[in-house]
Amino acid sequence: MYVPCPSCPLRRKPAFRQKGEEEVAVINSMKSDHLTLEAGSEFIHPEQSDAELYTLFAGWAFRYKELGDGRRQILSFALPGDLIGLQASLFEKSFYGAIALTDIQLCVIPRRRMLRLFERMPEIAYDVTWLGARSEALVDENLLSVGRRGAGERIAALLCSLYKRAEPLGLVKEGVLELPLTQQHIADALGLSLVHTNKTLAKLRSQGLFTISGGHLVIRNLRGLSRFAQHFEEDLAPRPLI
Repeated sequence: MYVPCPSCPLRRKPAFRQKGEEEVAVINSMKSDHLTLEAGSEFIHPEQSDAELYTLFAGWAFRYKELGDGRRQILSFALPGDLIGLQASLFEKSFYGAIALTDIQLCVIPRRRMLRLFERMPEIAYDVTWLGARSEALVDENLLSVGRRGAGERIAALLCSLYKRAEPLGLVKEGVLELPLTQQHIADALGLSLVHTNKTLAKLRSQGLFTISGGHLVIRNLRGLSRFAQHFEEDLAPRPLI
């Protein structure tokens, strides 16, 4: 399956900034493949020296780092339209891994073509830099959670962030977000034990701010949940789509 950039359905989402025909044509010329991977597939490996750059076309993924004894830290979750692998494609090797959280589709940009952006289309090169800065901002927010927020605030902030990011992508339907995260994913993202995560989720649900059932998240009071988490960041939209 190959989806040409000019007919990409993501470009019609309110999350993304519209581009001119010339810019879209340049982006289309850079892409080499459209991959379909099953949930659990690792498409960037730690220490990989030839990792490519990817745009997540469909599904959810996450980046992670792992200690020698197997303890894992999820660095960030990726949703459709997110750029994955910028660091890995620019450095000699990747310092993290990336795994498909659900079945996913990826648009592939070979790392060797990255320099063409700066030669042919500096506007798009700026967009890539902007997306890299946005990714860093998401990691910064999660670092704030892990370092300073309490367990309940951490979980609330993560749910708020994912919900706000998913809404302009059309992933929230009638107030319901299909959330593929397990409690282990939440624990690994927030530096919590699985037991603590379970107990904290139950406590938060009892307060009536949200429900999670059967992989579906319903936030009853987004403003109240945001206040509780002290999470006031809004996703910057519309944003570039590469």
